[in-house]
Amino acid sequence: MGEQTDPARRSILPPASEIDEWQSKKYAQDREDEDACVYHRRVDSVSGFVLAGGQSSRMGRDKAFMQLRGRTLLAHALQSAMAATGSVQIVGSAEKFAAFGSAVEDIYPGQGPLAGIHAALAGTRTELNLIMAVDMPFLETELLNYLVVQARRTSAMLAVPAPGGRLQPLCAVYRRAFAEVAERSLRAGENKIDRLFSEVELSAR
Repeated sequence: MGEQTDPARRSILPPASEIDEWQSKKYAQDREDEDACVYHRRVDSVSGFVLAGGQSSRMGRDKAFMQLRGRTLLAHALQSAMAATGSVQIVGSAEKFAAFGSAVEDIYPGQGPLAGIHAALAGTRTELNLIMAVDMPFLETELLNYLVVQARRTSAMLAVPAPGGRLQPLCAVYRRAFAEVAERSLRAGENKIDRLFSEVELSAR
């Protein structure tokens, strides 16, 4: 008798065609990662990360697999990050997201988005890193490109959009040194990202 799929799990998984699409992209990125071990990345290269490890407690289901215009929010986010950086990893459960790409798991689990940002920066190979939340499907690639340009023009720890004067840290370009700032906060049990902004230089637009 064939293996049965848990109906609850089946209901949150994206279509098989979407899994196949991202498995192909994962293979291509794995080859790129192997090449990076031999050839140094350009100093101005940028890595992309999608934060997908949230518990989605307010929505009652995994928001990464919620559908919009026939595609999951995860697929939208991966496409946007890939377009802006050419390289993208998922910050979340390796078991859950293995079919969609390389996954980075939290070093400090259960401590919110700051833990995801820390995990991404702790293992990155690049100085600049675009980090965005999975639930921002309407982000324009032009905005992400603009943030990357601004990050390259400044020595600030992060380039972050500030529409209406409100900083948006879950769509920003971080320097990898921010991992040290985040780790100190996480070890102290402080999980709020915006509390750290007074400790670092920002480029807010």
